[in-house]
Amino acid sequence: MKKIFIKNITKNSIAERMGIEPGDFLLSVNQVEIIDILDYKFQIFDAEITVQIEKANGEVKDIKIKKEENEDIGLVFEEQLIEPAKSCANKCIFCFMDQLPPNVRDTLIFKDDDFRLSFMTGNYVTFTNSSYKDLDRIIQYHLSPINVSVHATDGEVRKMILHNKNADKILDYITYLTEHGIQVNAQIVLCPGINDGAILDKTIEDLSKFFPNLLCIAIVPVGLTKYREKLYPLTTFDKESSKIVIRQIEKWQKKFLRKYGSHIVYVADEFYVQAEKKIPKPAFYEDFPQLEDGIGMLAYFTKNFEEEYKKLKSRKLSKPKTVSLVTGKSAYNFMCEKAKKVEKKVKGLKINVYRIENDFFGPLITVTGLLTGGDIVKQLKDKELGDKLLLSKNMLKEDEDIFLDDMKLTELEEKLHIKTTITEYDGTDFIEKILQN
Repeated sequence: MKKIFIKNITKNSIAERMGIEPGDFLLSVNQVEIIDILDYKFQIFDAEITVQIEKANGEVKDIKIKKEENEDIGLVFEEQLIEPAKSCANKCIFCFMDQLPPNVRDTLIFKDDDFRLSFMTGNYVTFTNSSYKDLDRIIQYHLSPINVSVHATDGEVRKMILHNKNADKILDYITYLTEHGIQVNAQIVLCPGINDGAILDKTIEDLSKFFPNLLCIAIVPVGLTKYREKLYPLTTFDKESSKIVIRQIEKWQKKFLRKYGSHIVYVADEFYVQAEKKIPKPAFYEDFPQLEDGIGMLAYFTKNFEEEYKKLKSRKLSKPKTVSLVTGKSAYNFMCEKAKKVEKKVKGLKINVYRIENDFFGPLITVTGLLTGGDIVKQLKDKELGDKLLLSKNMLKEDEDIFLDDMKLTELEEKLHIKTTITEYDGTDFIEKILQN
């Protein structure tokens, strides 16, 4: 039987109370051998479970546990998935990880392509290293929705984009999953001259046939850093080409709204910013199906901001207050507009909005979430920052206060001599954190 090493125990957890310790081994749950995190999560779901543990001295114990349904028991394993994650078998022409500079965060170096991480963390999976046995596990545990990197449904084009001879079966895989009730979010990284135009129309039409189990098609522009030596020659979108993409997608959106009652396909906010077109209203994005992919983030922020702003009463501070915030180039004008509105209602409040150029990745990377600590320090060191500095949460690692260039948040605070406040990408939190003492 597979023995799973227990690296740590969550403090004040059920496992700690039951005497399970770091260094013990998990043998089974409910007499079922655990192969990976899917088996483990499924078996510990019930309110009454039996965990078999092997202590460091070899003693085996059956521990009966009563808890709430779906309550975690506090075991921490060496690998997030219990077994190593599947690595990516592709060599995508646009792969962001192939164009990274030195000194990036260690966790960015490993390229995963694992359907379990797609469900657990929102990662996108290509299925080029997956078998029907893997698909059956998705169906068995109902890992729905699953996020799929499609890019193109034309088999030859997809094989070229992913540089993988096994990349042409994507429609077969999506068919199999949706026929078994699994919902899919599809992503298209759009590359000018490669998978746009007629190829994009074909991809959208092919995918739309899976509705309603196809929830959304997200179209995001290719991201190009300054580190592309010896990589496939790609260009990015400018103002005119972004307008063309938006017009093309608007035709599909109108058609789908009439036919299905949903827009289904959306372009990332970057296209609207690049085209200098107004962002659609929040209602346009329905239930914001792919917010994490940059689809409707500005509209979502606006929705929450306006709701909170209506509650904000006009007032004058007893003592003048200055706060600063940083943003990437693409959201700069948007954030300036929101800051001015708050200043208008709160007299004595000054909000400095600083646009940070992305020297680390290069000038074509303009989103806030890819800013680094080093660039922020370098560009703010001589600026007036006031009482505190607001930073968006998506600049930092999910479980640790560290930037993409491995700079720690505490190091940034020391170098800028300022206390930072981390904000959610949410208009409500934005106002609350600005006004917070």
